[in-house]
Amino acid sequence: MGSLVQLKLDNDVPQRMVSCHTALVDGYVIEGHVPAADIRRLLEERPDAVGLAVPGMPYGSPGMGPEKNREAYDVFLILRDGSTEIYSSYPEG
Repeated sequence: MGSLVQLKLDNDVPQRMVSCHTALVDGYVIEGHVPAADIRRLLEERPDAVGLAVPGMPYGSPGMGPEKNREAYDVFLILRDGSTEIYSSYPEG
């Protein structure tokens, strides 16, 4: 098994939340193209959670094209039981 896949498994990223990039930031997993503002908020609020995820690679998310032409997408908070909830939403731009 590839080391990136193993990193996702070892850090409790649910399959439905998987994206192309995985980072570990101060005890949290950041999966996919998560906006920096959401990461800063996560680190300020420090919820009891696995981390944040933007599944897939939505156009207009950070690093995936201009925001002014983005498709709508959600950032999910991955909870310790494997469930998720919407942490923030970005409308079509």
